[in-house]
Amino acid sequence: MTTIRRTGARSTALAALLAAGLTLAGTAGCSDDAGKTPTDDKKKTAQSEGKGSGSDDGGGETVPDTSQVLVTIKGSDGLDVIVNSATRDEGGFITVMGQMKNTTGRSERPAVALHGDETEIIKHGVTLGGATLVDSAGKKRYYILRDTEGRPLATKFSSSIKAGESIPVYMQFPAPPDSTTKVGLQIPTYPTATIELS
Repeated sequence: MTTIRRTGARSTALAALLAAGLTLAGTAGCSDDAGKTPTDDKKKTAQSEGKGSGSDDGGGETVPDTSQVLVTIKGSDGLDVIVNSATRDEGGFITVMGQMKNTTGRSERPAVALHGDETEIIKHGVTLGGATLVDSAGKKRYYILRDTEGRPLATKFSSSIKAGESIPVYMQFPAPPDSTTKVGLQIPTYPTATIELS
């Protein structure tokens, strides 16, 4: 499986506790604190940036396996999100990997609204930090993980995406119970999509 570079290098061995604490009870519409970060020994599930003109924070690379497509989420601005995998990792995390594809004939900048409305995430720029996973059966919502400096463990965008270009993207969440096999992926400005967990 593709590895992901870790930017929150100071996080410690509290992964199990944090994953449990990040599971937010209540209905799918409830909101709460977005949580913390995975541990150093889980570098493969930590933050990186997709390589491409649209995402960069000096991070490493993610290379999704594009041979499988779980769902394509159409964007109103022509920037589609293609989800290639949603994988459970050791330590209680879900890593969603895919691509953002510019289907227009011009360069497009990802919407600022993608980072959601939480102050701690907004200050880190335009990211996929506003995404959530919704377990409708369990009536729980799971928010993007963060590193020790509050950066969301999700792709950060620093520039426009060229016409016809696809860039790798990822998002990382606490994992729902093993009995949950499907969740709703909600990304600000996009319609909700159902994805299967593996």
